Amino acid sequence: MKNMQGSPKRSNGYCLGIESSADDFGVGIATFNGEILANNSDSYIPEEGGIHPREAARHHSDVADKVVKEALIAAGLKPGELSVISFSQGPGLGPSLRTGATVARALASYLQIPLVGVNHSVAHIEIGELETGAEDPVTLYVSGGNTMVTAFEAGRYRVFGETLDIALGNCLDVFARKAGLKNRKDLPLGAAVERLAAKGKNLVSLPYVVKGMDLSLSGLLTSATVWLQKDCALEDLCYSLQEHAFSMVTEVTERALAHTEKTEVLLTGGVAANKRLQSMLEVISKEHDAAFNVVPLEFATDNGAMIAWTGVLAYTHGLSTPLDESFVKLRWRVDKVDVPWKQ
Repeated sequence: MKNMQGSPKRSNGYCLGIESSADDFGVGIATFNGEILANNSDSYIPEEGGIHPREAARHHSDVADKVVKEALIAAGLKPGELSVISFSQGPGLGPSLRTGATVARALASYLQIPLVGVNHSVAHIEIGELETGAEDPVTLYVSGGNTMVTAFEAGRYRVFGETLDIALGNCLDVFARKAGLKNRKDLPLGAAVERLAAKGKNLVSLPYVVKGMDLSLSGLLTSATVWLQKDCALEDLCYSLQEHAFSMVTEVTERALAHTEKTEVLLTGGVAANKRLQSMLEVISKEHDAAFNVVPLEFATDNGAMIAWTGVLAYTHGLSTPLDESFVKLRWRVDKVDVPWKQ
């Protein structure tokens, strides 16, 4: 993280960003010149199963005040020094998004400063570019809720390929729960699958579904779950699931790279932390003479810093969100967002 120690470097403004699209309530603070001064969060972990939207929203409401205060302390700022408030406006889970939006509206109204609604997917791309120095990459964004390959073209991030059903992170998490693995703060489900996969040796035959530039993961998940009932080592199943799923997203990324002729590849989102996926993308990047970039682990999962930085980009290029238009957008696609800062 940049400039996290001591007094923050003075700039012409500070943006506080709130991320609450799913199970994390994050608050980040960024300067207008691209320094991340704070990136604090508190995560909701269900006792069993996946995310329960209302419980996640209740968690976010309970911890919001604490996380905002922690971020201000980390940044060495007082509320009155903030210039703008940004928040994750979508896509995401309705109850969770609405909780973050309510906190953001309250802060902006109380401080009498502008409010900026940010697209969650765009924010994952922008924090990746900021932290790696990538300028115009083909981006593979893989998380619990999204799986897509994008690249900037004609004012927007265009989608060159995406999942037709479930997201890659969700696929790994559901399989992990079916296999009896427990979600822990120190070892998320995806990381638990990666650890077991590293011990796998035998490749189990599973569905491989790439349709043009898109891919499907539901059949892969179903088949891998069926294999759990057979005499097959869990390490081999985790290994096989990763190999098939990662090969699919890598194939689509390579096709987009060949089509766009970009010279950079960026991997971002929560699944970006997986070393095996990184190694596959690094290989195809080298084959196309493209620089390979991976978002730092701290900014891979959902975080407030990415919302704060994207809020800076939007606000400094003339964009803001009136209070009466700050409703959340549960299915706000990345290719529906104007990106004037990259013109």
